[in-house]
Amino acid sequence: MATGTSSLLVAAFDFGTTYSGYAFSFRDNPRKVQTNHTWYSGGAGKLISLKTPTSVLLNPDGEFDSFGFEAEDSYASKAEDGEHEGWRLFRRFKMVLHNNQNLSRATTVEDLEGNTHPAMPIFSMSIKFLQTHLLESVAKQIVGIRERDISYIITVPAIWDDNAKEFMRMAAEKAGLDGNRLKLALEPEAASVWCETGGVDAKIADPGTKFMVIDLGGGTADISVHEKKLDGTLKAIHKASGGPWGGVYVDANYIRFLERVFSRRAIADLKKKEMSDYFDVIREFETKKRCFSEKVKSKITFKISAATRTLSEKYTGQKLEQRIEYLGFGDSVVLKGGDKLRVEPDIVQAWFDDPINRLVVHLNNILCLPTMRAIQTVVLVGGFGESAYVQERLRAEIPVTRLFVPGEAGLVVLKGAVSFGHNPSIISSRVMNYTYGVAANIIYDEKIHSKDKRFLANDGHWRVHNGIAVYARVNTEVPEDQQITQEFIPNNYIVQIPIYRTTRENPLYVTESGCDLLAELKTSLPRGIPLSELRYKTTFMFGGTELVVKFRVKKTGQEEILKLNCLK
Repeated sequence: MATGTSSLLVAAFDFGTTYSGYAFSFRDNPRKVQTNHTWYSGGAGKLISLKTPTSVLLNPDGEFDSFGFEAEDSYASKAEDGEHEGWRLFRRFKMVLHNNQNLSRATTVEDLEGNTHPAMPIFSMSIKFLQTHLLESVAKQIVGIRERDISYIITVPAIWDDNAKEFMRMAAEKAGLDGNRLKLALEPEAASVWCETGGVDAKIADPGTKFMVIDLGGGTADISVHEKKLDGTLKAIHKASGGPWGGVYVDANYIRFLERVFSRRAIADLKKKEMSDYFDVIREFETKKRCFSEKVKSKITFKISAATRTLSEKYTGQKLEQRIEYLGFGDSVVLKGGDKLRVEPDIVQAWFDDPINRLVVHLNNILCLPTMRAIQTVVLVGGFGESAYVQERLRAEIPVTRLFVPGEAGLVVLKGAVSFGHNPSIISSRVMNYTYGVAANIIYDEKIHSKDKRFLANDGHWRVHNGIAVYARVNTEVPEDQQITQEFIPNNYIVQIPIYRTTRENPLYVTESGCDLLAELKTSLPRGIPLSELRYKTTFMFGGTELVVKFRVKKTGQEEILKLNCLK
């Protein structure tokens, strides 16, 4: 395998929908991956976590104050003392990047009160916090380590669009990370790498093994399928896929249940005025969510704070006992001791079923493909993947021999990203999610092109307007180091290269439905030389986690990497 980074240390940031964290290892012992295990929450739960919530608190001047548990607890404390006016808390904002065709530098996110703020600085502040925390941890182990000795990896869903990846890279660079020492790692790929390098399971590590990884986090289910090759690298055998089927949708169903029981206004007030109680509710459910199982036959207990009860009785005009009886739950939901709600497992199960049902359908659609019949092992990682109920459903409903869940499944992506950073070439190939090409007046072919689109070009050839010169096609395998080059004759000293993308395998024109303009690259040709002598080549490098385009003028040797600009 090709050698990886020469940096002294590789650090990875897993910037999740619900939780975030970091991990790192040194060049001389890359498999000894270290994580921060001391994220601490206040509140009634007194939770010690492997990650910290993806939450950012801004002070009244709009400046960064804190991140994670500290941000949530600080805001809750200020709210209870009536001192939170002007302070702004942002939670679970990563999903603004998922499948957002209108994503731009001006995209906004909402704080807890529903007010908007530009998303880019919120992401940048988050990454800056993780970097600062990391540097403090590393400095305790090695005195005098310099920031330039570190290579950075940021994990992103494999199903993200190019514009979301560019947004995350831009946010990282605005946070001060050197773009030359920064790579993006695709989350399910990173998990696959950890399965290979971390020794988590001998059967997965056998050459020739084909396995699926499901990264089931807070926001999305992200799925990849790989084969381990004889040289130890991993070859993709299906394009990345998935959807918005993560744990936050179960949380949303739980909150809707609480709104029904206590009233929507009561829960809204709890969220605004009794913030500590609200966060205790959320954190308690996170634990319950992972422990809930089909084997649970007795009612599940949820704590009720005095504030929740008081607000409910204020807005409903009913005692809580009367309210529950009025709602017609019967014996399914009962009040216990005045401060506990006992809920039948069937109700809790219903909160899970919609996202899991969608995931199961998607997985079965993949696994029934002829090329996927050799898949007998599925590796389930991610925070929501630690849910016992999720594991039970998948074991029962997808046609594989076994479902394997590594220890500390919520950290597998993070650890794998570190390993990937030491050796990016461990992913030897990827499968294209789209067909990519550039707009060009291509040679007319009477077998496939409409006659009304042809014209006689200056070079004497019949060509077609708005044709697409394809560089790579959807569902095809692209080696990690593959470069695809095409040559063009310019018609202007200012070269504009519009890059188009479609899910069709054989597009003919950039004007077809579903053929979208991804980006437009611009560069200049040297003046003083006739355009007819300035043939140029564009080389697309698809094998990495980000698309890279190289431009070269044949006559002069002028060469440059053209920066994609997918964001509006």
